Amino acid sequence: MSRIIVIGAGVMGLAAAYQALLDGHEADVFEASPEAGGMAGHFDFGGISIERFYHFVCHSDHPTFKLMAELGIADKMRWVPTSMGFFNQGRLHHWGDPISLLRLPGVSLINKLRYGLFVFICMQKHSWPGLEHKSANDWIIRYCGKDNYDRFWRPLLMYKYYEYVDSISAAWIWTRIRRIGKSRKNFMQEELGYIEGGSKTLVDALMNAIEQRGGRLHLGAPVQRVAVENGRVTGINALAKFFPADAVISTVPTPLISGMIPDLPSDWKARYEAIHNIGVICVILKLKRSVSPHFWVNISESGIEIPGVIEFTNLRRVGDISIVYVPYYMPVTNAKFAWPDDRLQQDAFSCLQRINPALTHDDIVDVKVTRLRNGQPVCETGFAAKIPPIQTPIHGLQIADTCFYYPEDRGIAESVRMGRNMARSVKGT
Repeated sequence: MSRIIVIGAGVMGLAAAYQALLDGHEADVFEASPEAGGMAGHFDFGGISIERFYHFVCHSDHPTFKLMAELGIADKMRWVPTSMGFFNQGRLHHWGDPISLLRLPGVSLINKLRYGLFVFICMQKHSWPGLEHKSANDWIIRYCGKDNYDRFWRPLLMYKYYEYVDSISAAWIWTRIRRIGKSRKNFMQEELGYIEGGSKTLVDALMNAIEQRGGRLHLGAPVQRVAVENGRVTGINALAKFFPADAVISTVPTPLISGMIPDLPSDWKARYEAIHNIGVICVILKLKRSVSPHFWVNISESGIEIPGVIEFTNLRRVGDISIVYVPYYMPVTNAKFAWPDDRLQQDAFSCLQRINPALTHDDIVDVKVTRLRNGQPVCETGFAAKIPPIQTPIHGLQIADTCFYYPEDRGIAESVRMGRNMARSVKGT
């Protein structure tokens, strides 16, 4: 049996601690925030418990389903037929199926066929190693053509990655297309899922399971330093105390690693520091009326600098109101990341009014702005070679964050898979 300390109480950290306890180890979890959950954490939105950053479930998210079954909450999984919209040239179009593609105005038949063939090929591929060293823009232009790239793809990438837009990995984009595209009820109907009560249901169940098995959760307890002696991890410093450990699993963002673990070799620190992250801001609006019938609306429109909007209540119904997430992704050096909340709220609502001109300020019930500096790793071409091994040269120390899911995107299923695998690799003392 080993004494394991997990740093970070997001889903990955909680899954690691849960698995460690199942395997007969001791486990302590340390989290800087006063609440567990990380990006899956909730807040009270006028009596409604909802995620700070939107989440949904796809049919391929098997690690999530397995864990929910183990925790006795498999019956909390819900599936809903959903749809996608596309806002372009002042009009909202239905999107995401072959008929919608064929009906879209202003696009030539040859471009429609090229786009459809591109998506079909993405769905049929089970692996595509040749994409690792291709940029998303070159890959998409090759299959879809420049006109399709400029209309459908460049705005989505530009208003997420800005100066990194031309170097994003094609492999990363392909796995995103495939995950969403495979989550369907049938050929024509998308189907996405959610956990009844939101991600908090899973987070709370994990926390309860950890404590029931003798694990300890330390919230509001940032780790100042991971202690190392003679090339071996010995514990951590937190809450003005030293906590001994035989193994440490860190799940915090890689930009925080060098400061927290000063004893790492300099070349390893350089590898973590070379991984870029972008920030994310979500403006979450509670409205009296719906913006659209769609869960997700992609946007390619002059004067709107966001990739899309997510009407969450078109997936998870909450009474007779509508809850809409307007996400702003960008490097934190972008001036917009420092905008005050009221300016972001005004900008977000003006975007929604462009999509649905019937919206007025009287429709706003409540607004919340959430921010995260390390919201999304920038997965560049050749990114697989850039990611350090999970097991560090310090014996007993493992490090991973969401960039280690590559080429998969961030998501609860990948968090569960990664956390459990890290715990399983710990050997007993």
